[in-house]
Order: sequence, then C-alpha cells, then structure tokens
Amino acid sequence: MKILHIDSSITGAQSVSRDLSARIVERLGGSSEHRIVYRDLAATPLAHFSAASAPSAHPLSQAMPVLNAQQQMQRAESDAVLAEFLDADIVVIGVPMYNFTVPSELKAWVDRLIVPGTTFRRGEAGPEGLAHGKRVILGVARGGIYAAGSPFAAAEHAESLLRSLLGFIGVTNIESVVAEGLNFPDSRQAAIEAAHDAVQRLAA
Repeated sequence: MKILHIDSSITGAQSVSRDLSARIVERLGGSSEHRIVYRDLAATPLAHFSAASAPSAHPLSQAMPVLNAQQQMQRAESDAVLAEFLDADIVVIGVPMYNFTVPSELKAWVDRLIVPGTTFRRGEAGPEGLAHGKRVILGVARGGIYAAGSPFAAAEHAESLLRSLLGFIGVTNIESVVAEGLNFPDSRQAAIEAAHDAVQRLAA
C-alpha cells in the first residue's frame, strides 16, 4: 500500500494539522506496513501555477514549450507531484485553515492535480473524474468554529474546497478528522484530544 503524506502548515512543531496528519499515518500502520512519500509544502513550496509550471500532461503546458532552466525544474517538480498522487492508494493531508481557506502552498499542490485528460475528462453528462479508487484522509485544524449549523459554517472554505476539488477528479472516499475552536484557550485542549480520539477510530 502506498501512502502520500502532505503537510502545509507554516507553524512548524506547533501545528495541530501536522500533528493530526502524522497521527493518521501512524494509525494506518506507518512505514512498517506501507511505502510512504512525504511532502512538506511549507518547507519546499511549489511555484504558483502557470503555463511554465503546469505538469507536462496539462494542455496549458503547451503554451510554454520552451523553458529556461528554472522553469524546467518547476515543470519536473509538477510532474513528480502529479505522479505521486496518481501512484498513491491513500493520501493523508494536513489542512490548516487560514483566512477561511487552505494555505496558498496547499492550493498550489492541488492545482497540479486538476489535469484535463489525466484526472478528469469531458463525459456525455459533463466532467467525469478519472482518479478513482483512492482513500483521502484530511487532518483539519481550524481556529474558530465552522461545523455544520454553527454561525460561521458558510465561511468554511478549506475542507469543503478540498472535498469539491478532489470529488471533481473522481475521489469519493474522503474522510476528515477535525480539530476546531483552537483559538479559544478554554476549549483548545479538549478539541485536540477529541481529534486524537477520532484518529484512533479510523479504519486502519
């Protein structure tokens, strides 16, 4: 089994999303049972998505057939990102929510996955996802309260965005472990402990 482990938090060792994603990988059996590929998008950010940095399989890349040395490295990295995702059986993503959405580093990673003809195609009834058969687990950390029914639920554009984008390319088996209310000192530790318990309830 191949696990792709993605982190994107900028807060290092203090990050709750990093803690959750690591615990999820450990729950799944870690490196003792699976081959793990790890990407830290905050430590090694991808370039913003463009014709130069798009994966070779993306039609947009044809607009920049000639690249300089830096652009060649960016495209090669994008090709590697797409290949890692396609090759993975399970994808574990640490998802901090910044300013109501995902970090730009994580958005840049997702941009490499939405590739016409590779991860989705035009079907008779509209777009058809092609990245079937993957299990995705999101380790989500939110400072406020955005759960369904809460006053700010409509402002949650991180977990919901990833579910929409991944669903668009055919990933339907998406699970989430959420720690929220982390900016409230009185409830922070309880929220983290509840998320840790939720990790242990995941199917290994």
